[in-house]
Amino acid sequence: MAAHHILLIGGHGKVAQLLTPLLLAKSWNVTSMIRTAEQKASIEKLGQGQPGTLHVLVRSVADVKSEADAQGILERVRPDWVVWTAGAGGKGGAEATFAVDRDAAIAFTRASVRTPSVHKFLTVSYLSSRRGRAPWWTDEEWASAQQVNQEVLPDYFKAKVAADEVLTVLSHDRNAEEEKKGVPGNERFCGISLRPGSLTEEPAGGVKMGKVGAGGKTSRATVAESVVQVLEKGAKGWVDVVDGDEAVREAVEELVREGVDAVEGEDVKVMRERVEKL
Repeated sequence: MAAHHILLIGGHGKVAQLLTPLLLAKSWNVTSMIRTAEQKASIEKLGQGQPGTLHVLVRSVADVKSEADAQGILERVRPDWVVWTAGAGGKGGAEATFAVDRDAAIAFTRASVRTPSVHKFLTVSYLSSRRGRAPWWTDEEWASAQQVNQEVLPDYFKAKVAADEVLTVLSHDRNAEEEKKGVPGNERFCGISLRPGSLTEEPAGGVKMGKVGAGGKTSRATVAESVVQVLEKGAKGWVDVVDGDEAVREAVEELVREGVDAVEGEDVKVMRERVEKL
C-alpha cells in the first residue's frame, strides 16, 4: 500500500511544526505549504532523519482567492489527505481574517471535497466554533462561548464557523454520493473539524475528546498528536478535544467506535441553506 501524501497548509504555524515530524514518523509523505522562502530552512529541518519524505511548497494562503486557485495547488501537489492549520493569527485585521480563515479555507475545502483522489480533509478549528448551544454544555459554558464569539473574537468566529459548515455540508454530500456508488463505509471521504480549547505551550498529554465542555485548554502538542490519531483511525465530523486523562489513541478509538460527532446540537438543515448562499 502506497504511503499517504499529505498537503499541510499553514506549515510554518506552531501546531504544524509540531505535527510535521509526527506525520513523517508514520512514513507518510508531507508537502508543507508555507508563506515565504525565508521560512523554508526551518521547515526542512523537521524532515531530517524521518522515514517519510518532506517537500516544501512556498505559496501564500492569502493569495488563494478562489476554488480554482486551490484546485491548482492540489493538482500540483496531488495529495490524498489535506490538513488545514493555517490562520491569519489576528494580523491584518478583519480583512485578513476573512481572507484566510474563511475564504481561503473554504476554497481549499471545496476543491478538496470535489477532488476524487483526496480522501480526507482535516481542519483545525476551535471548541466554540458553533452557532447553537451544545446539548451537553452548561449555562455558564454557553455564556462563556457566546462572549468569546460575539465580543472577544467576532470576526474569527464568523470566519471559522463558516468554513466548518462548508466542510460539514460538502462532506455529507460526498459521503452520500459514495454510498450510492457502493463505496464501503471505511473507504468514504472523511471531513474532520478538530476543535481544541484555548491553546497552550504545555507538553503533549492526555485528552478528553468527543462531547466536552466549553472553556477548556488544549496544548498545541496534544493537538498535533490528536491530528495524527484522528487521521489514522478514520474519525469523521466534529471532534472536540481538551486536555484530560485519557490517552489520545484510546480516546480516538473510542470516538470512532461509538460514532460520536460533536456537530450534534447544530441545525444542519439551516447550515446547508447558509452554505448554499456562499
